[in-house]
Amino acid sequence: MATTTPDTGVRDGLTDSGGGETAPMTHRQIMEALSGLLLGMFVAILSSTIVSNALPQIITDLGGGQSAYTWVVTAALLAMTATTPLWGKLADLFSKKLLVQMALVVYVAGSVVAGLSQSTGMLIACRVVQGIGVGGLTALSQIILAAMIAPRERGRYSGYLGATFAVATVGGPLLGGVITDTDWLGWRWCFYVGVPFAIIALIVLQKTLNLPVVKRQVKVDWAGAFFISAAVSLLLIWVTFAGDKYDWMSWQTAVMVLGAVALGGLFVLVESKASEPIIPLRLFRNRTITLASLASLFVGVAMFAGTVFFSQYFQLARNESPTMSGVLTIPMIAGLFVSSTVSGLIITKTGKWKAWLVSGGALAAGGLGLLGTIRYDTEYWHIALFMAVLGLGLGMMMQNLVLCTQNQVAPADLGAASSVVTFFRSLGGAIGVSALGAVMAHRVTDYVKDGLAELGPKAAGAMGQGGSGGGIPDMDKLPAPIRTVMESAYGHGVADVFLYSAPFALLAFVVTLFIKEVALKSNAVTADEKAAEKAAETA
Repeated sequence: MATTTPDTGVRDGLTDSGGGETAPMTHRQIMEALSGLLLGMFVAILSSTIVSNALPQIITDLGGGQSAYTWVVTAALLAMTATTPLWGKLADLFSKKLLVQMALVVYVAGSVVAGLSQSTGMLIACRVVQGIGVGGLTALSQIILAAMIAPRERGRYSGYLGATFAVATVGGPLLGGVITDTDWLGWRWCFYVGVPFAIIALIVLQKTLNLPVVKRQVKVDWAGAFFISAAVSLLLIWVTFAGDKYDWMSWQTAVMVLGAVALGGLFVLVESKASEPIIPLRLFRNRTITLASLASLFVGVAMFAGTVFFSQYFQLARNESPTMSGVLTIPMIAGLFVSSTVSGLIITKTGKWKAWLVSGGALAAGGLGLLGTIRYDTEYWHIALFMAVLGLGLGMMMQNLVLCTQNQVAPADLGAASSVVTFFRSLGGAIGVSALGAVMAHRVTDYVKDGLAELGPKAAGAMGQGGSGGGIPDMDKLPAPIRTVMESAYGHGVADVFLYSAPFALLAFVVTLFIKEVALKSNAVTADEKAAEKAAETA
């Protein structure tokens, strides 16, 4: 039995738990409530991007290699991916305000300890804790936004989320680069710097975010949460180490893949019987939700490939500083900022969103394909243009895939449906970073061997461990001919990563073609509309 706790603050701008309408919030009320939410979202994205330009230095100082480089990123993505559905389901059952504040506290705890890390293993463990908090912040931002604003108006405010994502994405690498290049700070402050923002977000949310709390006497589906986390974790461990620790076609591969499939099967079985499943399987009866989730999976690969591997390209292939690495990625972030903001405003006016999804898929695939042609000595203006194309495509797709999904569900399923799309995007990113990181390490090693072979036997001896693939090389300590070989290898290796990502963006484009456009509603879903939708689904 669900009951709504009275709240003297800002009420839900759509519907209460019984399906009745409430007074819509004014723009000022929404922006006040949204301010802390956007700050929390900023913190979440900042934690993911601020380390990107600092990672080469972090891994060198902690004595790690390409595998550790990949796992510092993947660990946070894995935790975010595995916990996103759980956060989403909890948002349907408990106070959204309390949950987002809990996510901020978890993030702060992980960040503080990460800054104290003495080894790559400790850092990776702390990144898992950070990822749990970030999973809550990213999922709950979309859910709370949808709880406050009608679908027709949501495009405008989703554009604000997209703009915040863009600012944090460009600000993170820039800030991380400056901190890393500043002797009296050092890379450890990359983890500390987000803590004040998170504390401010906690205070602002406490003062401005007041939603009606729906209390329900139900059990949380912990078994479902365990099985989906275990399945995703095993899959990522396999993808990360395949081709390095063991062959792609080996008994380890067979055990891990079959284990992941078995755990996935158990998850589906548990979900089909649970009274309050983490991911309600009935949601996938809706064609739009199914296709949007699939498209998000492919978009995740493209999105994280663009944000993770650019730092290695600019620092190792072009010998730029961490700060300049952030500056040089501005064209991609500018494209994302412009397209997410403009598309959100136009969607609010027209109620139409499909054209933006289709166009975004085409641009993202085209941008990645073009980036697959770059080398270490490619003129920068070419790279800037290719990055801008990729950014425009991603900006048109990310928020709007969530938007079209939220438009299809009743308020009771809003959290679960929103987190499903976010989950698949994070899953695509985690698998993409793991697999592409392993591919890149292998390709760079091959290119280094080929380059050294052309220089002759003495070059291999002078190279030392730099060509072994076991660590991130210090370019300044290498002789000029060998340094050129290494720069060329990393330039070509990163280009291969983009080239392998392009087909996934193309698949996202193809999937969006089959999503049926339903004009965004200008008000809440009434009880009659819910009954009609349920009858249509049953039929």
